[in-house]
Formats: sequence, C-alpha cells, structure tokens
Amino acid sequence: MTRGIDSRLLIGLTALLAVGLTILFSAGRTDVPTIAAEVWKRQLVWLGTGSLLALIAFRLSPRMLEWMAPLLFGLGMLLLAVTLIVGTGAGTAAGTKSWLAIGGVRIGQPAEFAKLALIVMLARHLAGRRDAPAGLKDAVPVGVIVAIPFVLVGLQPDLGSALVFIGIMFAMLFWSGVAPSLLVLLASPLISLLLTFSTVAWGTWIVLLTLFILWVRPFVMDGLMVWLTNVAMGVLALELWKGLAPYQQHRLLSFLNPELDPRATGWHIIQSKVAIGSGGLLGKGFTAGTQKRLAFLPEQHTDFIFSVVGEEFGFVGVLACLALFALLILVLISIARRATDWFGSLVTIGVAGLLLTHLLVNVGMTVGLMPIMGIPLPFFSYGGSFLVTCLVALGIVARVSWEGRRSGYAGL
Repeated sequence: MTRGIDSRLLIGLTALLAVGLTILFSAGRTDVPTIAAEVWKRQLVWLGTGSLLALIAFRLSPRMLEWMAPLLFGLGMLLLAVTLIVGTGAGTAAGTKSWLAIGGVRIGQPAEFAKLALIVMLARHLAGRRDAPAGLKDAVPVGVIVAIPFVLVGLQPDLGSALVFIGIMFAMLFWSGVAPSLLVLLASPLISLLLTFSTVAWGTWIVLLTLFILWVRPFVMDGLMVWLTNVAMGVLALELWKGLAPYQQHRLLSFLNPELDPRATGWHIIQSKVAIGSGGLLGKGFTAGTQKRLAFLPEQHTDFIFSVVGEEFGFVGVLACLALFALLILVLISIARRATDWFGSLVTIGVAGLLLTHLLVNVGMTVGLMPIMGIPLPFFSYGGSFLVTCLVALGIVARVSWEGRRSGYAGL
C-alpha cells in the first residue's frame, strides 16, 4: 500500500524537511555556546518517530478515523485540561502551562495533538450535515467545538496555538461552502478585538461593519447579534488585557512599538528585522549569518528560524522557501478536490489550514506584521510535538489521496 503514496505530496514534504533540517543545522553554528548547537540531531529522532507514526496513520481508513473522531477529540480535551493542572512551561514561555512532563522530563505539548483532534471532529460534524451552515444559528455547533480547545489553550496561556484553532475553523467552513459574507460576520468580533488598541481604528471598523451588515442583509437577529458582539469587544478589551500574562502584554506593546523597550520585549523583533534585512538579495551564505553567529538573534532554532533563512539566503532564499510551502498547500487542495468523500476532503483542508496559519503567523511575526506569539514554522522550527503532529496529519492526507486515486474519482 505504501507504494501508492502521492508522489507530489512525498516530494513536497521531503523538500521542506530537507531544507528545514539544513537551516536548523545552520541555526546551531554560532560563535558563542547556545542550546541550538545540537538540536538538529534531536530533530532527526523526532523525524524518525513522526515518520513511523505517519505510516501507521496512512494505514488507517478514513471511515475508521471518522468513527474515532469523538474519542480523539475527547482525549485531546482531557489532556488539555490535565495540562492546565500539572503542566509546565519552557523557553521564553516558562510561565505558561503548555507541556506535560514526567519526572521533570517534558514529553510533549497536548495543544499540538488537540489541533489534529479538532480537525477530525470538525470534519465529522460538517460532513454529517446536509448543507453548509447558512446563518449564525447553524454555525453555533461549530463554534462550540472550536471554543473548547480555544479556551483551554488560551488559559495556559498560549495565544499562538489558540489562534491556530480559529484558522483551522475558517479554512474548513470556507471549504464546506459557507458564504464569504457569513465568514466575515463570524470573523468580525476577532477583528474588532484586534483593533481596540486604537479608538479611531475601532470606530472606523464599527462604521464599516454596520454598512456591510446593511449591504449583505443577513437575518435580522444575526445582524444585530454580530453588531452587538463587536461593540462588546470594545468594552471587554480592557478586561481581556488585564487577563493576559505580563510577558504577553509586553509582546503586544512591543509589536506596536518595538523601540519602546529595545533591550527587552522589543529585542526579538528588532534583531529579527535586522537579520532579515541584512541578508539583501542573495544572503550572507550558509552558516555565515552574523546576527545568528553572534547570538544576537533570539530563539534562532525555534520561533525565529525564518530570520536565519532571510539572513543567510536573502530575498531569493525566502521566496524559494515560501514557494515550497505554497506548492505543498496547492497539493493538499488538489487532494481535497478529488477525495472520495466529504470527511476526507475536509480533513485535508483542515491540515492545509493548520499549516497555512502557522506559516502566516510565524513569518508575519519575524517581519513585524504580527505580534510575537511563539508559534513554530512547520518543518523548520525545532520541536518534537509539532513535527510529529504535522507528519501524522500528512500521513492521514496521504491515505485520503490514495483512496481517491484508487477509485478513479474525479473530485468533489
């Protein structure tokens, strides 16, 4: 059966893993001792583990996976709840409760498994519907499913991973046929919350949203509920701000103005911009990035590994890496189009949404377009839990592709 693995998927994944390991090796070549020196070797161990689990996932029938979805989702939520009680932090997020540990040894981040559990649960729910959600009332069950892991992970607090759940939801809702206007209405409270840092920006958004509601003319109660929720976001923003951990508040303030505290919370983004900008067109060369070698670039093997790409391979190297990610996403969309059933198609799009959200947020925060959220870059950043999750997810997608080609189905 394994001979039937989609060659496009295999080639795209292999290329990203090879480039990622190369960059990770370079991230450890510094002139001062850092913990990044040997992480590429440990990443190889995780790669082997993830590949083995991906092959097991490939042999699992989508019908069996659909049947198991509630069990996987329940297990994922249970692990998240346990993490809130006994979890530990790590690295720059030492004050969070994101990791499970045994005897002081960290064994993984349940939030990564929860992302995959959410994908299969949402796919089961949406595939079981006769039609795509047509209004806010129809979208309530989806909101409840997503809200559970979103809240549990947000309480750790891990805002980056919580945001990924939202990205997965919107990708799967769009693919299921939800009207773009409804997606805008569903996303509007989050947009309103993000704009509350500026009274002018938030006020302008409320005016535009009001005009949009009048233009699309949703159900009266739906439109009123959306408008009131957006107004409430402006009122609740202060309380939500108080609920953030101090380091998260500092990260958001530094996003708005890195020069506010250039030697502390603004240090990460300033050094990242310097590293990427100094790479120019072709970069400084493999392992030759000065910001990285002198350890000015923080977390160069995890959150800011993309900055190493920009510094050492320049604009051309950045475009090449982004092209590899784009090709993989396009392959996933192609597999979803020719899947034999809606469940497999939705799972595939959910995986694409997972990877795309991580890509956009990670790259965005390295160039200052997004706040620093501590979210890894797929196949590049060091991290066992996330790498294994990505490989297992693609193992499931490979099975969806295999069944689609075996049946000769033309697409959904």
